[in-house]
Amino acid sequence: MSTGDGGNQAGASGAAKKRRRGSRGGRNRSTSGGQRSSGEARGQADDVELPDVPNEGKVTDPKVADSAVVRRPRIGDTRPAPAAPPVQPAQQSSSGDGGGNKKKRRRGGRGRSRSRSGGGGGSTETIDADIIERRRGRTRDGRPVGRYLMCVQVRDGLTQVAVLEGRSLLEHYVSRPADDISQIHGNIYLGRVQNVLPGMEAAFVDIATPKNAVLYRGDVQFDKEDVETTSTARIEHILRSRQMILCQVTKNPIGAKGARLTQEVSLPGRFVVLIPNSKTYGISKRLPEDERRRLRSVLDRVKPAEHGVIVRTAAEHATEHELRADMSRLVEEWKEIEEKSKAANGPTLLYREPELAVRVIREEFNAEYRGVVIDDRRLYEEVKAYVADFNPELADRVEYFDAEAEGLSIFEHHHVHEQLHKALDRKVWLPSGGSLIIEHTEALTVIDVNTGKNVGTSNLEETVFRNNLEAAEEVARQLRLRDIGGIIVIDFIDMEIRENRKRVVEAFRAALSRDKTRTQVFDISELGLVEMTRKRIGEGLLTAFADPCPDCEGRGVRVDFGLLD
Repeated sequence: MSTGDGGNQAGASGAAKKRRRGSRGGRNRSTSGGQRSSGEARGQADDVELPDVPNEGKVTDPKVADSAVVRRPRIGDTRPAPAAPPVQPAQQSSSGDGGGNKKKRRRGGRGRSRSRSGGGGGSTETIDADIIERRRGRTRDGRPVGRYLMCVQVRDGLTQVAVLEGRSLLEHYVSRPADDISQIHGNIYLGRVQNVLPGMEAAFVDIATPKNAVLYRGDVQFDKEDVETTSTARIEHILRSRQMILCQVTKNPIGAKGARLTQEVSLPGRFVVLIPNSKTYGISKRLPEDERRRLRSVLDRVKPAEHGVIVRTAAEHATEHELRADMSRLVEEWKEIEEKSKAANGPTLLYREPELAVRVIREEFNAEYRGVVIDDRRLYEEVKAYVADFNPELADRVEYFDAEAEGLSIFEHHHVHEQLHKALDRKVWLPSGGSLIIEHTEALTVIDVNTGKNVGTSNLEETVFRNNLEAAEEVARQLRLRDIGGIIVIDFIDMEIRENRKRVVEAFRAALSRDKTRTQVFDISELGLVEMTRKRIGEGLLTAFADPCPDCEGRGVRVDFGLLD
């Protein structure tokens, strides 16, 4: 490996990297290899909120009373966002809050002393004026102000959603008409077990898609009365061939691999996630402790007795009436799913995800967005009505973009196209002149950090340290933008000082803290390698816009078989 782009200076730092690694050849290395399951395992009920839970059901086409008004999109505040606050290194533990016992004692005490307008179990809380203003978001000279802007472009059935922070592209989503086959995450099916493999502790299930999906033993739900020993029950004792089961997709099919399933079905709404026929009870840890106590008290009154509930981060300042209405809608959706499953005779789709734009808006849109701009009239009206239903204070931030009147597309207007072109390149330049090289393989993604044109000002260790800090911030951004998932190995430039290595990892974890997709980062090794996992949900930006080369079949080289004759 070499730093390549900076001439003699870059070669010198590259040699320094190799020299240091050679000197450490006899040391014990502390890389945490082999821990692959964390990127795919389901999170705790109230630990990780998005996108660990599957998505909401399809929104019916709303009736819009008033005709939409065509307006120019408001660009609003484009100042760069403040830096993310530093966080402590993540612990390799899932034991939950250390203060769990205190929380249990509070449930009967201070948590119930908060004043409410009704006072009774079925009363509706009044919304404080400050809460309404907070939901509405900030304005300047009558125009909404926010860090983020969402642009939705529809072309020939292809829907693209771009999330901008200031003017920088932060996230990008793509949906095609064929995504009923490839993008099925969150869909609920009635499936037929094709075969059970005891040696793999898994079963293959026909869900009416081209490839059978896989259901692992840990994702199987069963009645304890039907199995003699529940703790050691094997999958062949629970499932049998041609058995019909209700299941939900937790991971899209990728390449030759089919979709992954679970029998623990969940239905998310705007404020809560319903877990049918479960005792699951949780509140997002992203919420402040006083708000968690308030929501816990409300949840005790409105939670359905026969179903589990997870309260999402979006429920902050939500009233009892809003939570009850959200849960009631989800319970009705579940009843419809059960009725469809009883009437079905074979593998069939019972529940489909809503459109991409509606799905992203449901997960992301809040007062920090200065607007949502859509260039398709039908989708604009649907989204406008959807936002008016769950957050009417922000309905005026949904706007229609008339591409014909503007003379250019919405992505060109907001400079999304040029940023997408850069995101599809394997090389990413850093502000100081360093660079990243991003390579994808079947097993993992490798990111190489180079000094490139960065020659520094003081000494080699300081130059490498500053370059690695820049790389840590940019790698976190690229993972979100390119939607890279699975196992990721980052080859930082080697640093002699242990404290510098620790600070780079802390900066990397702090940058990743804004990513809602679950990640796990291990400490940096003696070779300067950082191993991490990021939950894989979509196909990734590169796969969405590229096809394997027909000449080399994606290998990057062409073999001259004539030399073998």
